[in-house]
Parts: sequence; C-alpha cells; structure tokens
Amino acid sequence: MEELNPVVEAVQAVPMEDAPMDAEQFVEETRTISEEDQLKPMIASILYVTEGPMTVADIAKGLGREQELVERLIAELIAFYEQPEHGFQIHSKAGGYYFGTKPEYDEALRQFFHSQKQPLKLSQAAVETLCIIAYKQPVTAPEIAQIRGTQGVGSLKPLLDRKLITTAGRKDVVGKPVLYKTTPEFLLQFGLKDLKELPTLKEFEELRRLAMDDDLEPVAEAKGPQAAPDEAAAEPKVESAESA
Repeated sequence: MEELNPVVEAVQAVPMEDAPMDAEQFVEETRTISEEDQLKPMIASILYVTEGPMTVADIAKGLGREQELVERLIAELIAFYEQPEHGFQIHSKAGGYYFGTKPEYDEALRQFFHSQKQPLKLSQAAVETLCIIAYKQPVTAPEIAQIRGTQGVGSLKPLLDRKLITTAGRKDVVGKPVLYKTTPEFLLQFGLKDLKELPTLKEFEELRRLAMDDDLEPVAEAKGPQAAPDEAAAEPKVESAESA
C-alpha cells in the first residue's frame, strides 16, 4: 500500500467542524480585520498631524465610522504607545486626543534642541514685539503698537515666519483684530518648559541689546511718521496669515 505524504495525512485527519471556513466567511472576516488594521494607523496619523486635541466624534465623522469603533482603536493605540520602546504617547486633553512626546524625555529634548539650534537672529523691533507677546498674550497688533509707541507692527511677520508666534483667534471688539500668542517653538528656542519659566524683563533687555538684524530693513521699524507707510504695508501680510 502506497504511503501518504505526512502533510496530506494531517489535512485528512482534521475533523469537519475544525475545517477551514468557507470562502465567503473567509473574505468577510478578512475584510473586517483589514478595515481595523487600516483604520488604526489612519487615526494615529490624524492625531499626529493635527495641532490641537481631536475628539472621538470628530475623528469618527471625518472617517465615516462609528464612534465606538474609533474609541476602541484609540484605546488600543494608547496602550501600544505606552510601551517603553516608544518615545511618543497619545495624550488626552480637553475631551480630545493628540500625539506628543513622553514627559520623561522633556529635559533631554530641551537640551538637544538647545545644542542644535542656530543663533536666533532677530531685529531689535522683533525682539521687543516678541517680549510684549510673551508677557501680554494673547495680544493684538494695535495693542503691541501702542506699547511700543509705533504706528504699525511690521515685525510680526518674521516672528510668524519663524513660528515663534501664531494667531489665537480674534478679539471681541470693534474691528475684530487678530490675537497673537507664542508657540511651542518659542519655548524650545528659549529652553523653557512652559510660560511660567519666562525670563525676567532684564534678561529680555539683554537679548534685545545683543539682537542682530536679520532680514528686516531698519527703516521699517523706525518710529515716527516716516515709518508709517512701510509699517502699514507690512500689517496686511500678517492678517493674511490668519486667513491662510
């Protein structure tokens, strides 16, 4: 009698109730598994690229999926990134979720960026403007101009370009002027953990004295009537950053 191949014997020995699922069932279960496997990295990508916390409802609506499914997948992602081999984790804040570094690496990150960053070249006017925003935020351009005693705030643009400041909505007054605040990049550049660690005004004054003019024309921030056309021209560029 001819001997059967061991693999063939093993397959023939499988009871019918343990036999592989039929093709239809296999396709359906594979489709369900694939959907979750695809959704999870999608959700992780959304949480990574968005600037603020995203709620489960917003993510579910954007992806066209049930909230219960999204909530379960986020919980799985949280557990996954909490493992010690990951430097990121998913934070929960204001009813939403977002990606961020783990708190235990904050000091190492500050030291790294402090050693890597290039000298921050800003004009005297830009440093003064940044100082005002840091201590008065959120603050509008007219308020900054009033404090500095100028007729415009052309120095907002280089600060926006360097991502040291960002818009923070509009003030609920006549004209609805744009509000400005500092950014996480500002904290990194100055080696701060949070705004509570802001340097003293004396330290800011020292920075102002050492500031080097980068790409701004000095006349653009000169005080007096002669500077008005340049500063006025610079202001609409700042406003366009909000609409963008």
